[in-house]
Formats: sequence, C-alpha cells, structure tokens
Amino acid sequence: MRLPLPAVPSTGCSDMSTASITVHSLTKSYGDLTALDSFDLAVEQGSIFGLLGPNGAGKTTLIRILTTLMRQSGGDASIEGLDTRHAGRAIRSMIGVVSQENSLDRYLTARENLELHARLHGMERRVYAPRIDELLALMGLSGRQKDFPDTFSGGMQRRLVIARALVHQPVVLFLDEPTTGLDPQSRRAVWEYIRSLAGSMTIFLTTHYLEEAEQLCDRIAIMDHGRLIAIGSTQELKDRLSGATVYEIEFTGEGADRYAGILGAMPCVLDIKRVDNKITVTLECWECLSEIVTALGGAPIRRISLQERTLEDVFISLTGEKVRE
Repeated sequence: MRLPLPAVPSTGCSDMSTASITVHSLTKSYGDLTALDSFDLAVEQGSIFGLLGPNGAGKTTLIRILTTLMRQSGGDASIEGLDTRHAGRAIRSMIGVVSQENSLDRYLTARENLELHARLHGMERRVYAPRIDELLALMGLSGRQKDFPDTFSGGMQRRLVIARALVHQPVVLFLDEPTTGLDPQSRRAVWEYIRSLAGSMTIFLTTHYLEEAEQLCDRIAIMDHGRLIAIGSTQELKDRLSGATVYEIEFTGEGADRYAGILGAMPCVLDIKRVDNKITVTLECWECLSEIVTALGGAPIRRISLQERTLEDVFISLTGEKVRE
C-alpha cells in the first residue's frame, strides 16, 4: 500500500553559511535521460548526512559531480564554498571518497596502498606512518599489511578502501555504500568509527541498508528519478507518514483465519495480512483500535502490539514496491 505524504520540505540547512555541501538546481542529462532534475540540497558542516534512493535514482551521478569526477549539465554545486566546476584540484585535496568499485592497486601491499595515497596528498612520512598504523589496527588489518589485496577477502578489501580514504584526514568524506560486503562485526566497527568522526568532518553517506542510515545519520534525504522527494531526521520522516496505524495481533491457538475475515470486512481496516497465527492490520487511525478489540471479544489472543513505523516504511511509501532494474 502506498501512503500519501505532504510536500517536500526545504533542503535542510537553515544557515547556508554553515553548509559544507550546497547544491542548487543541479541537472545532469545523458541525451534524453535526465539523471538529476533541478536537484537542491544543503548539508551542514560536521554532520553525518544520508542519501537514500532506489537503483537508478541518481545517487551515484550526484556523488560523481560533488567529487569532481563529472560535470553537471546545469545548476551549481560547491564543497566548503568551492565550485565543483572551477576548483576541482582544491576540492579533491580536502575530500575522501569510498566508491562502490574496488580501486586498490593489486601490485602494492595493503600498507603500500595507504602510503601511496598519503604521498599523493603531500603528507610527510612522520605524519602518515602513525596514521596508517592507527587505521590498519582499526580495520583489523595490521597482521596483513604486507600482503597484497588480491589475497584478501571481499570484506577485507572493503575495509582497506575505507582506511585509504581516511589517511589524509579529509574535511568531507563521501561514503558510497561503504559497508557492502562486510560481515556484521566489521560493519559495526565501521559504524563506531564513523560516529567518532561526527563533528570533525562532514560525512556524506549513501547506503541500501536503511538500518545503517537510521543508526548513523543526523539527517536523511530520499531521492527518486533525479529529484529530492523527502528530507529530515529519521523521526521527522517517520512522522510524515499518513495517520494509518499498524497493529499485530497474535493468537494463542486456532481462529486467526476466522478473525482475519471479520477484521477484513471492517471499514476502519485499510489493509490486513495473516501469517500463521498472527494478523497484521493497518487502521485508519489509532482510535479504531477500540472497534477492533470489540470485534475480537472472546478471541484467544496472546497479545496486541503496535508496529512502530520504520525508515523502510517511509522509503517504500515514497518510491514504491516495484523492483528497479
């Protein structure tokens, strides 16, 4: 079921002087295809900002423009006040990027990959050597620092890519699905480190793990078809869902099938699903619960519980349930 939402709010950063990333009317076209359509955004300095969207929404195109790897067709974008079209070198010196692709040098050891990155950013050995030690330890790679990336698992390679992006202590860090392929322990370790960076640098995160965005991000934007369709904190986004309320009813024995029929015929029930001895009902509003309880009089019920709205509910209500290519 697709729930209606009100109009999209402002881009979020009330004081543009504190914005680390600003985007205004940004457009990118490939022939007849419009990847970004008059996109507006402002990301506050020192915040952890999440960008969500289905495949093909335009997330990667936006990041490529912000990281100066691609030029826009129209509109403006800036990092720390520097225009992405005219200050590419300066911007690249102050940002770190973890892209979806594995771009490690297979002919260098893990440590040599980090050292090369440090030297490319003009760091002196006395500065980058302890920094690399710290990052290798953080990512659990100290014991493998003399090995080549091709001998690493996919998760270990991902951790090395993240470490490399952090070597030069960037002002703005772009993380494009950074924990893809990581095991739960490694993912949690990366989360904790990202949290520890909050305030010291601006972090721009894209992810398909909605739990990750909910756990980490101060503010979240949802985009689709190249346009911004929602923005706010996790709670603000959840609060924007319509008044529909979802309850789960668990029965102690038989009878779920019978009562599913009774509840499904009630005008206040917008949607109903049954799995084994559990029924999930979507009501017009929470006040309808009294009618449900009356209809269930005498039923063998174990419990009735309110199902809290999730970020996934918001995402699906905005972008639909259809799988994208």
